[in-house]
Amino acid sequence: MGCPVAFEHSPRTPRRDSSRGCPYSNLGGTIKSVHSLAQRLLTHIRRHELLTAGERVGVAVSGGIDSVALLRLLLDLCGDLGIVLSVIHFNHRLRGAESEADQEFVAGLARDYHLEFHCDGGDVARQAEMDRAGMEAAARELRYGFFRGLLGVDEGAGQEVKTPTLSRLAREGWGTLTDLKNLPALDKVATGHTLDDQAETVLLRIIRGSGLRGIAGIHPRILVENEDGEACGEIVRPLLATRRSDLEHYLRGLGQSWRDDVTNDSLTFTRNRLRKLVLPLLEKEFNPAVAHNLAELAEIARGEEDYWANEVAGWMGTGVHWSEPAWARKAELVQIRTPGASSVQATSEGDDLENEDSHAPWLVMDASVDRLWFLGEPPAVQRRVIKAIGEEAGITLGFRHVEEVLQFATQQGESGREIPLPLGWKVRREPDEILFLTPNLRQSGPALDYEYELPVPGEVDVCEIGTTVEARCVPPDAGYNPEHLLDGNSLPSTLKLRNWRAGDRFWPNHRKSPKKVKELLQERHVPQPERKMWPVAVSGSELLWMRGFPPAARFAAKPGQATIAILERPIGSER
Repeated sequence: MGCPVAFEHSPRTPRRDSSRGCPYSNLGGTIKSVHSLAQRLLTHIRRHELLTAGERVGVAVSGGIDSVALLRLLLDLCGDLGIVLSVIHFNHRLRGAESEADQEFVAGLARDYHLEFHCDGGDVARQAEMDRAGMEAAARELRYGFFRGLLGVDEGAGQEVKTPTLSRLAREGWGTLTDLKNLPALDKVATGHTLDDQAETVLLRIIRGSGLRGIAGIHPRILVENEDGEACGEIVRPLLATRRSDLEHYLRGLGQSWRDDVTNDSLTFTRNRLRKLVLPLLEKEFNPAVAHNLAELAEIARGEEDYWANEVAGWMGTGVHWSEPAWARKAELVQIRTPGASSVQATSEGDDLENEDSHAPWLVMDASVDRLWFLGEPPAVQRRVIKAIGEEAGITLGFRHVEEVLQFATQQGESGREIPLPLGWKVRREPDEILFLTPNLRQSGPALDYEYELPVPGEVDVCEIGTTVEARCVPPDAGYNPEHLLDGNSLPSTLKLRNWRAGDRFWPNHRKSPKKVKELLQERHVPQPERKMWPVAVSGSELLWMRGFPPAARFAAKPGQATIAILERPIGSER
């Protein structure tokens, strides 16, 4: 991967403006009045109350156009807003020396404007492997974990990312403080998401398939809570109404440099193809204002979702009733997790059931809905009730499942009939109610099989395990573990993605012989019932991929050849 292009850096010495009490205003005497873009941003921030006087605001700066422009704009506006700024940088360490150069560039900006500097990094590749996720998702997880730490959330000792100690910053020339605990937490973190990012997100989710929640896109603010559920800060996106082209023009007018990441130009990545090919085509051939329209659609969708969220909360407290399952009452369990609790406990009849409960990825409670009330509501309400029950229970219900439940509930016929849902749940139709029944953890019946077609490249939602599985073309130097990549030339155009079945055998690369999948999962101590639904990819009758293992030797990536990564992420999340 080549080096990113960096314009010549010409640091300016900030001049204090005693009239405003802000050491960063009218930087270097080059700006005689507030720039028109800054004025528009100030109006936007005040209108939406994104930043408030007296707040300590950390600006997340990667070194690219968007984040550098956000920093410079807020530097110019900090006197008007009455905020205290600092600079935040998270080094993803995916591009070797280029990543280190980005960090040095951002550190230089903080030094030039005498701003407190918070910097850390993480092993994104390792995190992606641990989470069975793509690089982008893993990078976001680590980055936002860093943000949460700066906002005062204790992420625990097991986290990859920790806020740098001030002694380390002092060694690097950023100050003389030696105790991080003496530093007050930030009130907010500001990120550089733009209107273009919003448009790309909305369009991508429409293409992939989404409801209103997905179309709501990037939210202008995210409330950050601690483990006790108390608000401790916010992540805000002040530039969501600003085009990237306006930011580039603004920086060029200032003579301010930035860093260009050449991977942003690679058409290997879906979002880049959307940015470079699809949106320009839509703007040229259909509507020059398509980006603005998509951003407005996101704002409308957020308003709709806020309304429906309040309605759903009311239904969950009145129309939906939760109760212990009958099989648990027979076992005389003392405590089973109630909606909103964080764990499942069982205190009778030995450790076996307790172990099963502790590994159950769902809420071990049954739900019931009054059928007369349910059938009297419009389809929009019915769909949201079904979806909300699934979310509360911890099972992922895709559109297909919601429609199946809806059709089943509205049918006339014999009572007591049941249909299956993901993770072993069932829906039962009774004359007066619709029941959502949790799996009986005392029974070890066969898992519900699933099977999907996975295009290569392409992706598919697997509702039974709650993940989107993607076969993605990746360049050899994209930072993925080469031991987990497949040879693109040896793969068919479509794979079968399914849960493993009894008798399946898999021969991971670098193993001496094939082994039963059951034994491989036992070696990894994969808990039940997760083990039953473990995904594999099949070509013909041969297993070529299995979650968490290197690919089959015959399909392993070869040097200099096209490579495919099979990745997972939660359904509805952005890659």
